[in-house]
Amino acid sequence: MLTLLSRGLALSLGALILYTSAFGAFESLVQRSLFLTLVLLLGLTLYPLGRGTSWRRIGGVVDVLLALGVVVACVYVALNQQRILTELPWATPRDMALCAVLVVTVLELSRRAIGAIFPLLVLGGLAYAWLGAAIPGPLGHRGFDVFYITETLYLGDLGVWGMLVGVAATTIAAFVMFGGLLLHTGGGNTFMDIALRISGRSPGGAAKVATVASGLFGMVSGSAVANVATTGNFTIPMMKRLDYPRPFAAGVEAVASTGGQVAPPILGAAAFIMAEILGESYLRIALAALLPAVLFYLGVFMTIHLVARRRGLRVVPAEDLPAWSEVLRASRLIPILAALGGLFAGVLSGKSIQTAAFYGIAMTVITFVLFAVLARRSPRDIVNTLFAGLEDAGRGMVIIGVLLAGAQILVAMIGMTGIGVTLTSLIVDVGQSTMIVALIVALVCLILGMGIPTTAAYVLVASVLAPALTSIDVDPLIAHLFVFYYATLSVITPPVCVAVFVASGIANTPWLKSAVEAVRLAAAIYVIPFLLLVYPALAGFGDGIDILLAASQGVVFVLAFASLMSRAAFTGRPWLDILALVALIALALTPGWLSTLAALVGVFAMFVSRRRQLGRLDSAHESVVGAKTHSEEITR
Repeated sequence: MLTLLSRGLALSLGALILYTSAFGAFESLVQRSLFLTLVLLLGLTLYPLGRGTSWRRIGGVVDVLLALGVVVACVYVALNQQRILTELPWATPRDMALCAVLVVTVLELSRRAIGAIFPLLVLGGLAYAWLGAAIPGPLGHRGFDVFYITETLYLGDLGVWGMLVGVAATTIAAFVMFGGLLLHTGGGNTFMDIALRISGRSPGGAAKVATVASGLFGMVSGSAVANVATTGNFTIPMMKRLDYPRPFAAGVEAVASTGGQVAPPILGAAAFIMAEILGESYLRIALAALLPAVLFYLGVFMTIHLVARRRGLRVVPAEDLPAWSEVLRASRLIPILAALGGLFAGVLSGKSIQTAAFYGIAMTVITFVLFAVLARRSPRDIVNTLFAGLEDAGRGMVIIGVLLAGAQILVAMIGMTGIGVTLTSLIVDVGQSTMIVALIVALVCLILGMGIPTTAAYVLVASVLAPALTSIDVDPLIAHLFVFYYATLSVITPPVCVAVFVASGIANTPWLKSAVEAVRLAAAIYVIPFLLLVYPALAGFGDGIDILLAASQGVVFVLAFASLMSRAAFTGRPWLDILALVALIALALTPGWLSTLAALVGVFAMFVSRRRQLGRLDSAHESVVGAKTHSEEITR
């Protein structure tokens, strides 16, 4: 019964997303209240209280009462949206009760879906708003009564019905639908096969397959943890089968899945929120994130490659690779190209982002149905596949919708109390210089983001910490990319590294060992946000020459830092290798053409030296093997 209900709600949510993507959203509070109603009802069926326990019936009663309260609270707002937006009504006891039910349901579903850390943060924000007058020192404020908090959260468009829920109900929802349909109609298998063909036969091939596949999946998914659970169930067993160390396999998958969250087109859904906050176009945000994302994956690839050579990790056997003719079959590539073509055609023609996503959805469905009919698949099978994509998109929106509703509550409290401005002043006073302020911000981002999915973590740090950077004349876009990177990296940073937890569960290995491997693999990535401060051209600021210079310095830095962290051998003398790599890193952090050219020459020379050394080692190995074989023949 519960399964049928959740399926029906998921399809209803998918239908709402599809309809509003095609024909435009309803009035703001109507769209947001309808969306949140379906998200919360679906969440109550997917995460029932007391599931698998002896008191499940009591939990069922609680869930029914919460569901009824949610419907009444959301329908009330939808029916009174005009009065709420024009009259700014005073809160009544009835409004307080409806607001309380809505907030409790959002926080309870957050707890069931991702754990207690995030809802406790939101509760802390509410308590801070209410009890601020009792707090001494610079963090105290005049305090707000329950009536005012209710008016802010429920009877306006700054609280639960604010910008974050608005973006979730339109733009993010459309992209989740696009990703769900693309993956379910064959895109997922194609991504995996492309990854196998591209990377499988190089050193550490299985780990590189995980990196490519997780990156491709992550570009159209909204969660690093979900990405680990999806691709990790294929890539981690493959690495284990090839005798890769289990902690290494889990670390690779966790890092690769995290990279998908900082890569265009959707940046784990944060691109759309960033565009709304900054007032920039989505295309500008996506382009600004492109070069840093390339550096991210270059660093991961280089580290995997060097570690694989040092540890002698095996390649993927040729018999496990799909044939190129199978991967490049028209029925597999054309739907993906058509989907992406429809999406980018909409963006480049100036349509809204959700309309562009609808174009991508339409092209996905049309090409899938066309090739399915040509392949003589039954109509029932075609419809079931499309319904599965719609259902998956609806389910995927539950965590995003619930978390953004909770994040919107927290953001409203931050804005109401002024805590963001206070923390900005404290950080700037302590830091004094740009780099020290940035270091403090980075550390706090990692802490605040722990245990929280990427999008919600970004919203939190953007509200509290990005102003600290903009106050010292860092460009707002650079500041938001900076905090976004560290909020994202928190999912692989101990002690609360949720992506590592999931990957370690799949690999059946202690999470702490996996976390150490993940941090080592991502070591260069932890410094990329600081490169944005040194070279803003990495985010598209400046002319073509500036961007080329910044990209060159970024490549040198990532290659040198990855080599240093993986203990790569270049000269045969470890101390000399370390000195040379440190010198290259210093050159990469020194702006100017001369330092750039010197760094590029140095990198080229070191890798030529490494190839010669590897060639000598391979020749020596062949000589030893040949001598051993000759000795065995003489013995026989």
